[in-house]
Amino acid sequence: MPASSASSASVVPPVLAEVVRSGFVEGRHRGSLVLLAADGAVELALGDVTAPVFPRSSNKPMQAAGVLHAGLELDGERLALAAASHSGETFHRDLVRKMLDEHGLTPEQLRCPPDLPLDPEEKETYLAAGEARDRVVMNCSGKHTAMLAVCALRGWPLESYLDPDHPLQRIVHRVVEEAAGEPVAAVGTDGCGAPLAAISLTGLARAYRAFVLAAPGTPERRVADAMRAHPEYVAGTRRSDTWLMRELPGTLSKMGAEAVQAVALPDGRALAFKIDDGATRTLGPVLARALSLAGVNAPVLDRIGRAPLLGGGQEVGEIRAAF
Repeated sequence: MPASSASSASVVPPVLAEVVRSGFVEGRHRGSLVLLAADGAVELALGDVTAPVFPRSSNKPMQAAGVLHAGLELDGERLALAAASHSGETFHRDLVRKMLDEHGLTPEQLRCPPDLPLDPEEKETYLAAGEARDRVVMNCSGKHTAMLAVCALRGWPLESYLDPDHPLQRIVHRVVEEAAGEPVAAVGTDGCGAPLAAISLTGLARAYRAFVLAAPGTPERRVADAMRAHPEYVAGTRRSDTWLMRELPGTLSKMGAEAVQAVALPDGRALAFKIDDGATRTLGPVLARALSLAGVNAPVLDRIGRAPLLGGGQEVGEIRAAF
């Protein structure tokens, strides 16, 4: 067994969330979590927070910054959408199509897979209207549009923009390492087809801290500012990342698939966690508890932390944090 695998296997992840039905704990979700103090020191570490993980879409701020470093000029809603896992709502789809048109691109050039809206309510409305899976609807289409746009600007190959050795992806790789303060441990393929850089949870928290503390006008700060100013374009109207960035001004927040979450507060406090079994239903309760431990006290924590369980259409339990 490789040394890194042996080290990770020796740490039994703690239970971060419990599933409680009718007063009975029927399930438990294990994972790892790190909290950084305002000065960047590790304040709390649960589980192995130094082992590499795939942050999935929590890497998107770094990918968006990479596009800016490569030379593309984006601001406002467009830059927020470049860092998004959007819900597929009408305003998301409309802006993706507008951005493609602005850069002389077409939806057919996107290499993210055709998909349905990420938001369940939007998905029902979309299907009821007789719509089908579409690349523009896929939650990563804003990121892919920005990547294609900078390749067109620089004269780089469009058809291979997702190749890890593509000039754009080499820039993104460097941005991830610089923000995380550690080398990328592995490169995989994300659900959207883009290269996916593995870093530790501590590195992920450091990256978010670096973005909110970056000097004004730098690509990193521009991404953070755009996401915080336009959170509905980063997520959607019914998403926790949106609520958190709207109701806690200056906060940068981004979830990732397989139950990853990263947050940085404006003073440099930051956190990152991953639930081992990928249960995204735990994100809200664990995030609310982690923010509480970081010293946040705001009504939005009750909103994002609430995860009721139903029985016969009635509330009979909850998913709750266990740390």
